Amino acid sequence: MIKRLAAEFIGTFWLVLGGCGSAVLAANFGGDGNPLGIGLLGVSLAFGLTVVTGAYALGHISGAHFNPAVSFGLWAGGRFPARDLVPYVIAQVLGGLLAGFILLHIASGASGFMINPDAPGAFASNGYGAHSPGGYGINAAFLCEIVMTAMFLVVILGATHTKAPVGFAPLAIGLALTLIHLISIPVTNTSVNPARSTGVGVFAGATAMSQLWLFWVAPIAGGLLGGVIYRWLGQEGPDVTGTAPR
Repeated sequence: MIKRLAAEFIGTFWLVLGGCGSAVLAANFGGDGNPLGIGLLGVSLAFGLTVVTGAYALGHISGAHFNPAVSFGLWAGGRFPARDLVPYVIAQVLGGLLAGFILLHIASGASGFMINPDAPGAFASNGYGAHSPGGYGINAAFLCEIVMTAMFLVVILGATHTKAPVGFAPLAIGLALTLIHLISIPVTNTSVNPARSTGVGVFAGATAMSQLWLFWVAPIAGGLLGGVIYRWLGQEGPDVTGTAPR
């Protein structure tokens, strides 16, 4: 268990440092219009790459959840024991907090760096209303986070099914997270992960912290929903695809 929790800590650390680090340090590098800035597409890809690389490196140790909503969703899908939920979530949140702490110190190395707690997406934080990158309200943000997380769990459970192609699960999961970010960065700056939201939110100021509750409740609800859906969808039944052994 100690090694599994260490893997979750390191994997979540890597996800938050890589994904949020790309948003803070590289998304708008050199100012508006600078071709060296990676923008929304680059940040989306960075989040996906952290999952791909982290899952290949650590998945055989802990299952590579790196996300409390994923742990809850896997439990709802019958793939994870309830007794391990709290230790996993604690390890994930601590990994995210360490990443946020280190990212803050790296970013502070540039002259003139400061966090405006009232700015949308301040320090890669998540938000709604005035704190949403696109000005989306609380209802849109809540719905977006639930649906995106639910679909993320459907992909995770499907890609890791015993009948899925072997060895490709990290790619499918990483690409799914990339797609989720491409859709939802304008809405909430994309959470689908309470540990990611907490890891940077505690350093982003009072506004991010006042809205953090949504980025715990909605992703976990979405994770549970996705887990329940796939548990039903993936149940063994009569073969109707023509692929069963004869």
